[in-house]
Amino acid sequence: MCLSNFELNNHVTFLLKLRLFRETGEEMTDLETSMATIIAVFQKYSEREGDKHKLKKSELRDLLHDELPELIAHVKDQATLDSLMESLDTDGDAECNFQEFMTFVSLVTVCCHEFFEHEDD
Repeated sequence: MCLSNFELNNHVTFLLKLRLFRETGEEMTDLETSMATIIAVFQKYSEREGDKHKLKKSELRDLLHDELPELIAHVKDQATLDSLMESLDTDGDAECNFQEFMTFVSLVTVCCHEFFEHEDD
């Protein structure tokens, strides 16, 4: 997916706003904080090897083990993790870029929401 100039300018403006919040000490909203945290977690793992804008399979595995231990506890074998990586890798480069990572985060979040939504019934 390619961003238009308008979308890219808005994206850059948003990132600058996040940086400004950090520098001035002004408090971010819960959603802004959550978004900044997701970006920071991705960058924390993607910077370990090679391209800092993509997660290698080993970086993704470490991220899942460290950041989503309850989810990963239900994964029984390496083949399942390999399959997950392949399904996330929509551009076929054997790495997980931020958009592919966000697809995964979104899907997991939707599943969690649906679980808790049905729990109230």
